Amino acid sequence: MALAYIGLGGNVGDVVANMAGALQLLDKSDDITVTEVSPVYRTPPWGIEEQDWFHNACAALETTLQPSQFLDKCLETERVFKRERDVRWGPRTLDLDILLIEDMQVDEDRLTIPHPRMHERSFVLKPLQDLAPDLNIFGKTPAIWLEALGVSEMQLVALDKDWWKSSR
Repeated sequence: MALAYIGLGGNVGDVVANMAGALQLLDKSDDITVTEVSPVYRTPPWGIEEQDWFHNACAALETTLQPSQFLDKCLETERVFKRERDVRWGPRTLDLDILLIEDMQVDEDRLTIPHPRMHERSFVLKPLQDLAPDLNIFGKTPAIWLEALGVSEMQLVALDKDWWKSSR
């Protein structure tokens, strides 16, 4: 089993229920076990700013899947929750991003691990800090990356780390 971290988010519909349902679906897979989930944060839009605020969280999972298979499972899960990929950084019901898988490095057309922009996004770093404060992200911890970005506009929505088990 390899330890992986994913980012979850969305801003269309009942996003918290969608994220919970996605984690439950992944956890039911024979090849994936959800081990820990961060609190949920409400965050301002990133990229395209003229849209609703997002809800974001991160999760730690163990998986026996190869990275490309894990990506396929994440994309399949997004489709279950009616994810449409019309506009980059646009509105979405659910977004699942593979951030890290152990110390693997993958550079393929469909997948780059570690996620190349995670250190630029407080909506990823803050939940990661909650899960794994000592995690090495391009040579720095989430807290060090966050010092430059800040979290002033982020709002804590669900502190209970088991929020995903009872939702939906």
